[in-house]
Amino acid sequence: IAPENDDSKHISIFCSACQQTIHPYHLLHHKKAHKALTLLGFDSPQGQTDKETLLAQRRKLISELTKTPKYSEARRQKIDYSFEFLMDNHTPTLDCSLANINNPSTLKKVNNSLIKALSICQDKNSTWQRDLEDRFIVVDNYGNRSDTCFLGLVDGSHGVTAAETVASELPLLFLDQLAQTDSSYKKSKDEQQILDSFATVIKADYREKEKIFSDKPGNDETNRTNTYEWIHKAYAKSFWRMDRLLRLGRNEVSKVRWSGCSAVTCLVERTPSKETDGTEEKRKHFGNDTHSPLARTAKGVAGLLHIANIGNAHAVLCRNGKGLCLSKEHSTSNISERNRILQNGGNISTSEPDGLVEGYLRTTRGLGHHGDPVLKRSVIPVPHTISVPIDDTCQFLILASNGLWEVLDYSEVLALTLTTFTHYLRMYECVQQNRTSYQCQYLMPLTEDNLNDSKAINNLQDGTEILYSNKDISLNDSKGDLKQNKPSYAAQELLKTISPESSKPPSQFEEDTKTYSSNCKSEAAGRDRVTSETLYDNAASYVSEQLVKTALAAGSRDNITILIVLLNGCHQIPT
Repeated sequence: IAPENDDSKHISIFCSACQQTIHPYHLLHHKKAHKALTLLGFDSPQGQTDKETLLAQRRKLISELTKTPKYSEARRQKIDYSFEFLMDNHTPTLDCSLANINNPSTLKKVNNSLIKALSICQDKNSTWQRDLEDRFIVVDNYGNRSDTCFLGLVDGSHGVTAAETVASELPLLFLDQLAQTDSSYKKSKDEQQILDSFATVIKADYREKEKIFSDKPGNDETNRTNTYEWIHKAYAKSFWRMDRLLRLGRNEVSKVRWSGCSAVTCLVERTPSKETDGTEEKRKHFGNDTHSPLARTAKGVAGLLHIANIGNAHAVLCRNGKGLCLSKEHSTSNISERNRILQNGGNISTSEPDGLVEGYLRTTRGLGHHGDPVLKRSVIPVPHTISVPIDDTCQFLILASNGLWEVLDYSEVLALTLTTFTHYLRMYECVQQNRTSYQCQYLMPLTEDNLNDSKAINNLQDGTEILYSNKDISLNDSKGDLKQNKPSYAAQELLKTISPESSKPPSQFEEDTKTYSSNCKSEAAGRDRVTSETLYDNAASYVSEQLVKTALAAGSRDNITILIVLLNGCHQIPT
């Protein structure tokens, strides 16, 4: 996927704490140093501290700790560990490249004018995990609607059963809720048959509890089009029903600890705008080829992202080079979630830095986990939902599991994605500039002048391939399409040298050359359209793989799954 001169080992991460560029292998050590300095009471994370200053600060903290009525041995151990870590000052070696991943990235083609490319990359992180428990969802033409797709990522825990069930059934449940409000969402006969089979589980008494999600302020058409609250309630109701279906325990192995999962989903739909009123005219002009670069980058294309997340799987949108987090962290590190659990009678252990719910789970919201009724009282299936408009100023969307977010924050992922994407474009430009695009071969006419030219005879015998043109590919088009430059000066001089003016080919040869030239131009135009799509597909695969490799190098201990979507504004990223 990557060009031959891949130089990924020079990719660095911009630390959000100290504003320094760090190699991925150094990031884990770097962040531990930040935590140690903060625990010892140093305000500036990037400040240089000598051994005498560290020793004096440790003595001060221990003295203050022994004078307090509530002496904590755990606090004393943290102080000593931080002091020893900073005194050791052991930094990993510099000469190291990113490790290879077990599974290559997977490209998914979607017929959506808002999306240029979509790629998924996964790694089970075999150093720490035995199985890959993450699953992803990509449904094109969702609800039999054009320019509408449903994306999702399910982060399984303590087994893969819940993640597999959610990945296969949650899209149907959400579609069922959408179709009840918006008639443009259609269900097939097979999908309706599966939904009818759930009727025996979703009984009347359970439907009464769902009324909290179905109460609407108004049912008129204008209210429905001006607000997206009905979509948020459809999300909440579908998550609620999904959790009810997981209560059946289908395919669960353990009788005590059933599997569960976190999830982040995204409904991508195109919305009409003033500039896109002439949809029929554009369809006639471009035909049904929604993959055409011209059709995919038409001006005024706008859409909506409807995001829902539960647990520690998150979504980040890049707009105008700035990151926007579209999800919420549902774990014990969230103060509001901790208070909710404690106020409802739940327990949070202190064995971890942020604690574990009932001593077992770090996430405070999720689907599944029905094997433990005490744990299930605290872990609720209520998602966080948000709707965000998108246009040509949006560059990309990232959905990722906890394996990425436990070692990188949102700003670091954003900066790394921008750097990796522009790095790929520079490598692509370098490869294209050094590559001969087209070559054609023809036999020189045996004229009297050529017979007297020994060089021409040697070339004829050797079957020399004469360069017809050198069409370089550039990425400077403001519309994001690849431009085709004129033949270079070197190519023109090469033609003059090989075909001197004194040797004029016959008229039939000139006609054949013109015919070949016109065929080359038409084929090149078609190649440019394909090359534009291939470029973005390969770029999405390259970025997703580099993010997974970086997370592994940074010390992730969980499964890593990354779904990256390149939007129409990705060509506007400054290089």
